[in-house]
Amino acid sequence: MTLTDEAVQIAHEDRFGQTGKLFRAPARVNLIGEHTDYTGGLVMPMAIDFQTVAAVSAREDRRLMFYSHNYKEETFIEIKNLDHGRRGHWSDYPAGVAWSLQKQGVSLRGFNMSLAGDVPLGAGLSSSASVEVAAAMAILYLGGATLPLEKLATACRRAENEFVGAKSGIMDQFVVAGAVAHRAMMLDTRSLKFDLLPLPEDVRVVIANSMVKHAVATGEYGNRRDEVEAGQAVLQRERAGIELLRDATLADLEACREKMTPESFARCRHIITENGRVLKARQALLAGEMKQFGELMVEAHASFRDDFAASCEEVDTLVEIALRQPDCIGARITGGGFGGCTVNVVNASGAEAFVAALRREYARVTGIEADCFICEPAAGALALAERGGVA
Repeated sequence: MTLTDEAVQIAHEDRFGQTGKLFRAPARVNLIGEHTDYTGGLVMPMAIDFQTVAAVSAREDRRLMFYSHNYKEETFIEIKNLDHGRRGHWSDYPAGVAWSLQKQGVSLRGFNMSLAGDVPLGAGLSSSASVEVAAAMAILYLGGATLPLEKLATACRRAENEFVGAKSGIMDQFVVAGAVAHRAMMLDTRSLKFDLLPLPEDVRVVIANSMVKHAVATGEYGNRRDEVEAGQAVLQRERAGIELLRDATLADLEACREKMTPESFARCRHIITENGRVLKARQALLAGEMKQFGELMVEAHASFRDDFAASCEEVDTLVEIALRQPDCIGARITGGGFGGCTVNVVNASGAEAFVAALRREYARVTGIEADCFICEPAAGALALAERGGVA
């Protein structure tokens, strides 16, 4: 077991007097394809080796007990009260998963669950999906049930959308559950079909945390999604054959420009062009054309900053500094926006020097010490379980 596993196990035994069964789920970073997933679009995430660990043991009553090793806090909810909905508490995420799985026909029993994680909160690395998938694996185990990847991810997404109230798409839960080590994933979020794509061995992915935090359950993230959906509704009404924004072309959008707000037009333009960039990025990876891949990342950041209006000064500064470094292939914001992290693709031989220069220059300009992590594509929760990642 890793140190995190040991800490969760000890905390669980100390609190509940039982040995817990352990399940792990990673975080994720999205290489390209931002804010496309809730309109049936294309994304290219990969799992990374931050993780949430869930320890679970059965109870004889109908109570769901949750203990957060990070918050040092315990709370509970009765199974009969799950339909009352969210409480505005960190436990809404695992409780929402229990609610969603029950709606899907999974038999619930009382349990004690301990949770711990090292995924940076509010950084755009999907700490929520990591918690949801780890909790789902634990609850399914207790119920003697299994779900295929598509249904597992859909159940966790439903928990976040309908129970927690965050307007996220399915990308996060899908890749956190279904990622494969050493591969990026291009996911069609409408069909849930996906390709596994190799990253060259001589490149590394560097995540740089701006240290500016955001919360996606409220605020600007939700506003942007509302603007997108308003534009999508116009296109559905005015253009035959458009079921989702995914189906629209720039010509369709231009034809409907006067029927939507300037904000909706710009948000939809970002998503339509971003879907095109994901397809080009897939081809670039398959051809080993990393220069082209990097150029697409830069274009994606500009679109996110200008058309989607969801970047911020600190993140833009991180990208600008990164692109000045000789070993940087591409850089852009990743996650919901309004802070969080950048994702950078760099030459492996210069990754350490890149990180040192990025941190030094960012601190000089902003006064903020950025956390940076050199990553490789990690395995998802299902693969961890299959290969013995369940203790």
